[in-house]
Amino acid sequence: MKLDILAIGAHPDDVELGCAGTIAKEVALGKKIGIIDLTRGELGTRGSAEIRDLESAAAAKILGVAVRENLNMRDGFFVNDESHQLAVIRMIRKYQPEIVLSNAIDDRHIDHPKGSQLVSDACFLSGLTRIETTWQGEVQKAWRPKVVYHYLQWKNIEPDFVVDITGYNEKRIEAIMAYSSQFYDPKSNEPETPIATKNFLESLNNRPRELGRLTGVEYAEGFTTERYLAVNSLADLK
Repeated sequence: MKLDILAIGAHPDDVELGCAGTIAKEVALGKKIGIIDLTRGELGTRGSAEIRDLESAAAAKILGVAVRENLNMRDGFFVNDESHQLAVIRMIRKYQPEIVLSNAIDDRHIDHPKGSQLVSDACFLSGLTRIETTWQGEVQKAWRPKVVYHYLQWKNIEPDFVVDITGYNEKRIEAIMAYSSQFYDPKSNEPETPIATKNFLESLNNRPRELGRLTGVEYAEGFTTERYLAVNSLADLK
């Protein structure tokens, strides 16, 4: 299955919190999109890996993505080495995405920048023909995505560009809230975490509204890019 866009996150819910509105919009525009979670989030204070498996499947259904897989790397302890790079390379070659969306380049959780760099390196290496990988017994063809973009997470990183998600913010929130174990619930007896506070729950629309205000739309999601964006004409910049 060839994908137009492959969104990758260190943990289940990273993709939803960072770019669910963009994914929902691109799906509505007819793009084929997949999500890869590097870990099952098993070190999370709340819920469990099994609960998050169910939540990630529910979020994928809400967003309408074509496929979602989990590479079952060790939460908190995966590293950017050859074996982990090869695991990501196999996914890139399997789905041959034109665009890859990945974790923030810097963030509060150490897995986010680790995941960001791992995916970036794997995207480059995936284009080298002398790196051989197999899938279901067959040698895979080299494939390098055209671009890698990084969504924003906890930290207020200055975006290089934003995507207008007006009309898709409700779907974004619905996908995020599929992870009910992770967020504020006054009836829950589980420990409080930075994302399980009432303040965080109420803040989910703050950044999309602010980025929208700054760009003349209602809601927007921001991304950073690793290289210059090229356009055919100034008219393409709105």
